[in-house]
Amino acid sequence: MSQNQPDPVLAGYRASIDNIDAALIHILAERFRITKAVGAYKAEKALPASDPGREERQIARLRKLAEDAQLDPEFSEKFLRFIIEEVIRHHEQAAAG
Repeated sequence: MSQNQPDPVLAGYRASIDNIDAALIHILAERFRITKAVGAYKAEKALPASDPGREERQIARLRKLAEDAQLDPEFSEKFLRFIIEEVIRHHEQAAAG
């Protein structure tokens, strides 16, 4: 195989990665649409922006799912904590008007 011709095996892997990345973006967009509605509801009902107990239960649940899926649970926790921080920030903005 020359350097000018793409490796078909590598191209196939990359196409699959691209598809998965697109699916992740769509899933995250849907998740944030829902959490935005939750934030608006919490603001309307004067509920706190965060629920630390639920957050910890979710992290424990997703760590277990990650382990079952053979994904590093530390990575999954960091990823979820990042998402939770963003959601709380959005909820605080909704509460502030």
